[in-house]
This record gives sequence, structure tokens and C-alpha cells, in this order.
Amino acid sequence: MPPPPIAPTGPGVPPVSAPPAGGYGYPGYPAGGGYGWTGMPMTPQNGMGTAAMVLGILSICLFCLYGVASVILGILAVVFGVKGRRRAERGEATNHGQAQAGLIMGVIGIIVGVAVIALLAIGITAAINEDHSSPDPYYGSLHSVSAPVTVAAQD
Repeated sequence: MPPPPIAPTGPGVPPVSAPPAGGYGYPGYPAGGGYGWTGMPMTPQNGMGTAAMVLGILSICLFCLYGVASVILGILAVVFGVKGRRRAERGEATNHGQAQAGLIMGVIGIIVGVAVIALLAIGITAAINEDHSSPDPYYGSLHSVSAPVTVAAQD
């Protein structure tokens, strides 16, 4: 049969001591005289870095919309990326890498968007100023082809 459980005041339990001088309090706070709970620690504000990364990805992917979307979203990604990096450096956010990635992708999106706009402008200008001088006098006109027509004789 097992031995009975040990009582709270049994052997091996240290004697109850008097509370610390000054009264009760939380560990690390002044006993009795402090304001007590200082509040929850601030949660990281990662919104700017996340927004920068999402906008940077979109700015690279949406270059096919004539480059305008890439430039606009790229500028927003750069702005949010800089703000997100500053928050991370101050310790208010924990996503320094996301903010940095958004900043870099925003710059790439701006470059790609400007390149698409420039290529479209060059192509449109070249199409408008195209020289129509051709050695063929019938260039652009409807060509007619003459072919002999045979009629089958009826019996």
C-alpha cells in the first residue's frame, strides 16, 4: 500500500514567511506604491512592409497594361517600402525584409513600366511617320488577276 500524501505543512516544505516590506506587488514593480500593470507590449505594425511587397509584385506583373499601372503601383510600392523600412529600423515592425523586397520590386516595376511606355511611344511614332514611298505603283491598291474562262459545251 502506498504511503499517504504529504500535507502542505509537512516535511520538506519551507515555512511561510512574511510578505516583503511595503506590501504586496507584482514582481519587478514597486510593492504597494507603484501603478502596477504597465500594459501589453505593442504589436508590430507590419502593414506598410506588407503593402509595399504586394504593390511591388503587382507593379511587375501588370506591366502589360500599357505600363501605366506598373509606374503608379511601383511608386506606391517605393513609398510604402521606405516607410516600412523606417518602422522596422525603429523597432515598430518586424518585417524589414518584406519592406525591402517591396522597395526593390517597386523600383523594378517603375523601370519596366517606363520601358513599356517608351517602346509604345516609339512604335506609335514610327507607325505614324512611316514613309509610304514604294517602287511598286500598285502598292496598297487592290490587285486584279485575269484568268481565262472556259465554258463547257453542251450536247
